[in-house]
Amino acid sequence: MSQITKRALEASLKKLLTKKPLDKITITDITEDCGINRMTFYYHFKDIYDLVEWVCVEDATRILGENKTYDTWQEGFLRIFEAVSENKTFMMNAYHSISRDQVEKYLYSLTYDLMIKVIEDKAKNMQVRDEDKKFIADFYKCSFVGVLLEWIENGMKQDPHVIVDKMGLVMHDNITRALEAFRTDAFHKKTES
Repeated sequence: MSQITKRALEASLKKLLTKKPLDKITITDITEDCGINRMTFYYHFKDIYDLVEWVCVEDATRILGENKTYDTWQEGFLRIFEAVSENKTFMMNAYHSISRDQVEKYLYSLTYDLMIKVIEDKAKNMQVRDEDKKFIADFYKCSFVGVLLEWIENGMKQDPHVIVDKMGLVMHDNITRALEAFRTDAFHKKTES
């Protein structure tokens, strides 16, 4: 029942966002549209921004699915772009209504989750410290989020396929080279010299 209520609140929020910006929507608007009382809302979420964050995380989990390997990361990233595009009204309202820090935090979390799985997949047979894998994932996370934010800021006009193809060209074999450079035995020889 809990997930059904949350999904109903999500649907009401998205419906209302097609009519007015997030900062003009109240909890009463959402609960009336949803047909529940305010206390039910507060049972699930502390405020509207908490609901927005939950919607983003749920969408992200659904969007990425199993596309978290070296061979499928482009499909995962393309799905992120497509989902943002499909929910353009929601995303633009959320982007302009909540702080940029919150949007970045959400995108960083989503992208890091994708990248660390890709790095782990590629590093299966390599001896690379976890902190170095994290560094590589953080590096790509920052790059990808920067590209995604710029695309959102520019009105989502460029074809996501073109962007993801360009990312693929930039990344081609670079993760492997980075992991090889950070291999425990190779990295320690360099730093000891």
